[in-house]
Amino acid sequence: MKKYLFVFTLYLISASFTFAQSSAEQEIKKLSMDKWQWMADKDIAKLTPLFHPQAKFVHMSGTWTTARELEIIETGSIWYKKADVKDTAIEIVGNTAIVWNRITLTAEVRGSDVVTEFTVTEVYQKEGSDWKMLALTFSSVRDTHEIQK
Repeated sequence: MKKYLFVFTLYLISASFTFAQSSAEQEIKKLSMDKWQWMADKDIAKLTPLFHPQAKFVHMSGTWTTARELEIIETGSIWYKKADVKDTAIEIVGNTAIVWNRITLTAEVRGSDVVTEFTVTEVYQKEGSDWKMLALTFSSVRDTHEIQK
């Protein structure tokens, strides 16, 4: 009987850990999806508390700071009109979450609409009860690119 109780207790612990991890993954996935919409809406008020002040943003044309990324979004120098997310993978290690999104991005750059396939890597860190983005990197890929999970 003790053996069954022990096995059942291990099962409950395992199930609760899996649920907690799934819950954290769901939370970070929602945050990532919301971020794409906030970028499309140029919603600086929602993006500012999400982006860590020391975050870095890597684009095809350069790497810059949070302040510069927010300025680019606000002025529309790059207008992230729509990110069509095709695939997502999430890894959580301690208080760090890494998100890989395979997207087709429609953006307005220098007055012209461009459509580009990217795998975007996002790194978040949990600070208190909030997630803060530490890095956002766009990697140009073919539309056949797959994220291995």
